[in-house]
Amino acid sequence: MKMEDIAKLANVSKSAVSIALSGKPGISEDTRTRILKIVKDSGYMPRSMIKADKFYSLTKTLRFVACTNNGIVLEQYYKQPFFMELIHHIEEQCRVRGYSLFFSSVTTDHLEDAMETMETEHESNGIILLGTNLTPEQIQLIAKKQPNLVVLDTCLETLNMNFIVMNNVMGAYQAGRYLRELGHSKIGYVQSNSRMYNFDSRKRGFLQALEEDQLTVDKAHYFGVSPTVVTAQDEFMHKITELKEDLPTALFCECDYIAVSVIKALNELGIRVPQDISIVGFDNIQESTIITPELTTVNVEKSTIAELAVSKLLDMIEHGDTVKIKSLIDTQLVIRKSCSPVAVKETDAAAL
Repeated sequence: MKMEDIAKLANVSKSAVSIALSGKPGISEDTRTRILKIVKDSGYMPRSMIKADKFYSLTKTLRFVACTNNGIVLEQYYKQPFFMELIHHIEEQCRVRGYSLFFSSVTTDHLEDAMETMETEHESNGIILLGTNLTPEQIQLIAKKQPNLVVLDTCLETLNMNFIVMNNVMGAYQAGRYLRELGHSKIGYVQSNSRMYNFDSRKRGFLQALEEDQLTVDKAHYFGVSPTVVTAQDEFMHKITELKEDLPTALFCECDYIAVSVIKALNELGIRVPQDISIVGFDNIQESTIITPELTTVNVEKSTIAELAVSKLLDMIEHGDTVKIKSLIDTQLVIRKSCSPVAVKETDAAAL
């Protein structure tokens, strides 16, 4: 039986069969399950796979697991710029080390059953887990299924597990100090309506930067928005309109998606960036250079996170390393055109 025959039996395209076999995102879990059942029943074996005791038990295979929810990690998380860039770097690290990378996304509601099915039907040597917004109990459940585990995008200090996360406190602190250096004291804070470790840490770092100058964020200058929407958001626009002459001179946004949304909203309201309000984001996604003006933001070393994650996992798999680590990857402020000194009101942004 050929791949074309599998596609006909599953009533899907040949490319969908290829996606299902590679474990990459791009098809629904129902479609993937249907394809893999036909593959199993038919005895078809791609040349890239080696048959072992379990169905498709793979040699030198890692799994990237994302637990989707309604807040931050969406079902199509792999299309979100930050995760897209991170996954690219993880794939590259696996490739150069001779490992295949499978992708699995599960909802948190069916986590235990999904993990059991994944590791039974497609055994992996280890898991890189996108731990965004997961509870300690959920992470521990996954660790029981696969002890070779590295968790990204969160850090739980009390768990004896491997965590690799960006230095959120440092990044937001850098942003806060930069705005203070530009003379801003009336600074607003645009936060995600959905909370997680990263955002809470960024808030702590930013407020610390202000507190060093005995400053705080005025209650009226806190704004809540969706962290996954890049269009102008009505609630934010309404609150900005209500403030009228009491607008902050600068806004720190908890991620670049929020910053892009804020810039678009201000533009619709006729408020200029950076002449009227300076904007700082966090993550340094590719879109930060496409928006006008280009976004000042905090760069996250995604390639370094990927390299450390794969290296640690392979140390466990190949060398039996049992020492657990919690790594903070430092950040760097990237200065572009969305900020200006507070005293400069009429300067053309292009001249900055």
